[in-house]
Amino acid sequence: MIDRREFVSYLGVWGLLTATPWARAQINPRFSAYPFPLGVASGYPSPDGFVLWTRLAPIPDDPRGGLGPEPIAVRWEVATDDAMRNVVASGTELALPDWAHSLHIEVRGLEPARAYWYRFVAGDAESTIGRTRTAPALNTPVDRLRYVLASCQHYEQGHFVAYRHALKDDPDLVVFVGDYIYEQSFNVRVRSHGMPKAMTLDDFRRRYALYKRDPDLMALHAAAPWVVTWDDHEFENDYANDRSIDYEVRPEQFLARRSGAYKAYYEHMPLPKSMQPQGPHNRIYTDIPWGRLAQINMLDGRQYRTPQPCSRSSRGGGNYLVNCGERTDPAGTMLGLEQEAWLDQSVAASTAQWNVLAQETLFVQLDLSMGDLQTFWTDAWDGYPAARKRLLQSLQKNRVSNPVILAGDSHMFWVSDVQADADDPNSRVVATELSVSAITSRTIVPSWTVGALLSENRHIHYANTEYRGYMRVNITPKGMTADLRGMDNVDSRDAGCKTIASFFVEDGRPGPKLI
Repeated sequence: MIDRREFVSYLGVWGLLTATPWARAQINPRFSAYPFPLGVASGYPSPDGFVLWTRLAPIPDDPRGGLGPEPIAVRWEVATDDAMRNVVASGTELALPDWAHSLHIEVRGLEPARAYWYRFVAGDAESTIGRTRTAPALNTPVDRLRYVLASCQHYEQGHFVAYRHALKDDPDLVVFVGDYIYEQSFNVRVRSHGMPKAMTLDDFRRRYALYKRDPDLMALHAAAPWVVTWDDHEFENDYANDRSIDYEVRPEQFLARRSGAYKAYYEHMPLPKSMQPQGPHNRIYTDIPWGRLAQINMLDGRQYRTPQPCSRSSRGGGNYLVNCGERTDPAGTMLGLEQEAWLDQSVAASTAQWNVLAQETLFVQLDLSMGDLQTFWTDAWDGYPAARKRLLQSLQKNRVSNPVILAGDSHMFWVSDVQADADDPNSRVVATELSVSAITSRTIVPSWTVGALLSENRHIHYANTEYRGYMRVNITPKGMTADLRGMDNVDSRDAGCKTIASFFVEDGRPGPKLI
């Protein structure tokens, strides 16, 4: 028996329970079609876990996936074997309609430095089984980190077959440095978006659902954990902070549209819940330790930057310029002052032997004119030389071990010395830069210009504009090897892939050497 006061208390608790999403949830749902057509993914490995992702979308071309407004209960399981017999972690979580019925499961309590397999179950439907891994324990010796570096995958400009070849490399990790989707079309078309430029949340949901169904992209997501950052085409070409390249778009209009783009990005990436956007704002920069061997700092060079200097009179964004005092403004920032301070603290505290800075655009100086005249492209770090100098000073001040800077964006391969002063050929080499070509996106730089660019920019060891592809990077205590993997073409899903060049960076000696 319970007294009146206890009874009223139980009624209050029941009221709270019935007000939760669980009260409205479909616990044993039935779907009109297979609910996992976008596949599964994992990311952000830690020594005791990782993030698991999927999205229920039985009708993927519908921005709501063909589902109603109710939450849907989804069971997840993690096992130590690919047959899912030895399940070591499991649970049930609600896929919420406000987030397009996507799931971001943060698994913890696992063993470090080992492979795991996982799947999702909703009603009587099971997802494919994915494979992922935990990171090594903090400050423990590690023999190797093998990762794939990728960027710039325009769906219309080719097939993502590079990922099929990367899958054979059996990477521990995939590092993606921007332009996961393209919001608009360009001249080259191998296949079609089937819709105009993405502008709204619904548009971006459809765009991600299209890209996610590429079989080679889906397979690599299911085979290894990913860590990601965005560049501009996940929202709008050449945007900077709250500025559109279109001067007629007011910042408040721009940020309202950016809310939809950032929300759709989160809904389709294996991001931790701490990276859930708050309207048009979303902190995605973070660090990923890999034992004592490496630390990867994922940076955001798009959301916080000051507008590109000396823009054209007709539009904003990047510009090719000969001389511009605004370019050297010491207040100019690529990362924003808060992220700059965070990065300084992160690399200062790092005990890793190799310190990788993964970001979007070419970091080293690239003089595009011959002779004494200098011309720069301002959407990359050449538009922000004061910010570049501050970052290099941070690396030197903190005596950061083996810094390596990763980049994408240019749709070309670049391998470079990062010097303290690129205008001084005798300047100290501070770091190595590896800039990857595109998975599919075509370049506008003709191959015949490469020789002249290399002669003008002696700190750049290698440039190649002919190949789409990816980089395969192996880090060991003795050194880092980067294999530049070039596709025969991206027009065919049967295209071959070959190593077009390989470079080695020795422990304690910054700068790449051709091997």
